[in-house]
Amino acid sequence: HLQLVESGGGLVQPGGSLRLSCTVSIFTLDYYAVAWFRQAPGKEREGVSCVGRQIGRTNYADSVKGRFTISRDSAKNTVYLQMNSLKPEDTAVYYCAAGPYCSDYVWSGENEYDYWGQGTQVTVSS
Repeated sequence: HLQLVESGGGLVQPGGSLRLSCTVSIFTLDYYAVAWFRQAPGKEREGVSCVGRQIGRTNYADSVKGRFTISRDSAKNTVYLQMNSLKPEDTAVYYCAAGPYCSDYVWSGENEYDYWGQGTQVTVSS
């Protein structure tokens, strides 16, 4: 059973940066695409970004393009989400999820992913 553990959340001021990590308990991460989702209070969970398998395809929500960067380190079985220029509206619980594809048209659908982490809180506030 695949397990995902998020870390790196916390409190940061507007304009600041955080790096989230998603560590996956599996022999190799190369067989899975990994995505980040987030859920703010009172809102539905939304896709933030995903990274594909070996070829490294990436997708981003329009709201984070140019500010967030997703990357993967297969040797460490870890996917990162570097978040820069953070805004109060980025405040949410961030989840990572694993599935077979980071497809251009459906990557942000929750049903595309089979395994989920427990989430890490990110709060952007002065």
